[in-house]
Amino acid sequence: MKKKLPILLLVLIILGVIIYFIINHISITKNDDYINFTPEEEISESQSRETTINLYFLNPDNNQLKSEGRNIITNELLKNPYKVIVQKLLDGPTDNELKNVFPEGTRLIDATLSNNCVLLNFSEEILNFKDDVQKYNIINSILNSLTQLTEVNSIKILINNEPNDKISREYTSISETP
Repeated sequence: MKKKLPILLLVLIILGVIIYFIINHISITKNDDYINFTPEEEISESQSRETTINLYFLNPDNNQLKSEGRNIITNELLKNPYKVIVQKLLDGPTDNELKNVFPEGTRLIDATLSNNCVLLNFSEEILNFKDDVQKYNIINSILNSLTQLTEVNSIKILINNEPNDKISREYTSISETP
């Protein structure tokens, strides 16, 4: 009986080790089952360097802002994403059903970020809005487009580097409407 006990223990240990290796081998085999996915078309280098942003333009049917997705090359956004986005707004929509909210001739002089607020310096043509509805559409178009960037919480508009009572104040993402 005393001789059988060590043999029995040895057999149990060997069985335990075998079971342990079988279980580990099965689980490794399951984790190694990868499905190869072949895309229908190869992604070009330029496609992999693009990002999509939403720009907000006027829908003349209801005088509300509507977003338009725009692919932008990521390298364009690296230096000054705020200036690039606002310049795309000034360039206008690609969708023929949408309209630009900015008065004709409006130019962006500069855009900088300070304390989560984008300071936008425009030419005086931005003041040629026809009424408060257009003014708030301009502000909300900029605000909605720029606050997609996580670091942006508000905007402040200057005219030729100077505050102007008609439009120069800080606007947050919860903007008032007329």
